[in-house]
Amino acid sequence: MKLISQHTARRILLAVAASTLVACGGGDSDSGGAAPAAGTLRLALTDAPACGYDQVNVTVEKVRVHKSTTAADADGGWSEVVLSPVKRVNLLDLTNGVLEELGSTSLPVGTYTQLRLVLKDNSAATPLANSILPTGGTETALDTPSAQQSGLKIKADITVAANQVADFVLDFDACKSIVRAGQSGRYNLQPVLSILPRVTSTGLAVEGYVAGAIGGGATAVSLQLGGVIARATVPDANGKFVLSPVSAGTYDLVITANGRVTS
Repeated sequence: MKLISQHTARRILLAVAASTLVACGGGDSDSGGAAPAAGTLRLALTDAPACGYDQVNVTVEKVRVHKSTTAADADGGWSEVVLSPVKRVNLLDLTNGVLEELGSTSLPVGTYTQLRLVLKDNSAATPLANSILPTGGTETALDTPSAQQSGLKIKADITVAANQVADFVLDFDACKSIVRAGQSGRYNLQPVLSILPRVTSTGLAVEGYVAGAIGGGATAVSLQLGGVIARATVPDANGKFVLSPVSAGTYDLVITANGRVTS
């Protein structure tokens, strides 16, 4: 019998629609010659477990959004969520449903199709603003050339309605984003980023417990679509796992652990 790591897989359905979420607002807008209607964009950051690292640190300066997918850095029409002071985040702390709040801003109503995550530069004063700590290794600066120039670009579909809050989460997949630069000892950031609506309904989160016998070590829990991981995490010390936020759909819930076979 071939030994494989997949311990169990279960098909689940997340049936709540999750296209564009607006919440925490109310009332219709009646401009009556007043200023153009505005809404609020609120953003948070999350991550999937990373492979072979104890820390993946990034320092966020701001998030920029624009209604045009082709807008250049110097074009007008950008709106920003500025972090003051800047925020250094270990992405590996943001698993099992944990989010890092980035802030919010008021901006004109409409649909925003371009988002850029701007990171602080590694400088003489802050040489490890962006860094990684390989398991068993030493903390090393993470090269992020595009992040300080124009920002890490994400295709978005964010609709901001009048007097309402558009609530979204930036999903930063650290495992897929770190590339070792040959034998130089340096690491480059080639970001794998996506954006999801933040949904508070339990219909778009998966929570559960892994039995103590397999809950430790290298155990991982994931939601998969056609064998492709949509969201993954590791159970906490009590075996609890949370997979959130998750877009609506039908998934396989897969638990993997060393030395286990398909049940």
